[in-house]
Amino acid sequence: MKLNYKLQGNKQPILLMHGLFGSLDNLNMLAKDLVVNYQTIQVDLRNHGQSPWSNIMNYQAMAEDIVELCHDLQLQNLILIGHSMGGKVALQLSQLIPQQIAKICVIDIAPVKYTQTINTPVIKALAQCIVQQLVDRKQIAEVMRQHGLSEPTILFLLKSFKHERWLFNADVIINQYDNICDWQIISACDITTLFIRGGNSNYITDKDYPAIFSQFPNAQIETVAGAGHNVHAEKTEQVLQHLYPWLAD
Repeated sequence: MKLNYKLQGNKQPILLMHGLFGSLDNLNMLAKDLVVNYQTIQVDLRNHGQSPWSNIMNYQAMAEDIVELCHDLQLQNLILIGHSMGGKVALQLSQLIPQQIAKICVIDIAPVKYTQTINTPVIKALAQCIVQQLVDRKQIAEVMRQHGLSEPTILFLLKSFKHERWLFNADVIINQYDNICDWQIISACDITTLFIRGGNSNYITDKDYPAIFSQFPNAQIETVAGAGHNVHAEKTEQVLQHLYPWLAD
């Protein structure tokens, strides 16, 4: 699948991958700083942004899309940065093109299967909006409030509702949500990996450390105090303060 992407700068490439319901712009706050010293490639994953839609939505397929992009752009010595779902895609790529990857940074996700996440109410709200065929933004927002979504989350989602349609493939995401929460344990990978967790998030907890280090023994874990799941957006400077020494090492 040919993904939509934005490429800027030169030198060593950094490929940035967004989380569920997002788009390539979601990691702008990191890319605009990193592009000074690196080539940045921001990508819309399948079923998101301006990339094609597919009924298949799992980490093998999403990673294979990125492999095709890396081939087309002839990327080598590649640094991967992925948030949430995009982080799992980055980890899956370690199994497909390890020789092309220099380092991997994963933001607030662990290589484990999740059963309940903060996105579960979003999935339920979206399903209701689709069943009711809602196209009015105010009505959509009210349904989301009924499902307990916060105002920042509602605003984030509505950024992807334009011209009375969702920019992400809501039907497939709902149907494939179990695959998005899933993870198939991989054999130990020796690529240098940085996990950045939000101090207020439950996506990476102490109980996930054994799974992280068994699959990525060269992992380093850093916590950004006061940040939730969207660590890069809430505490951009602190994330960059962890990133730059790690990149230079």
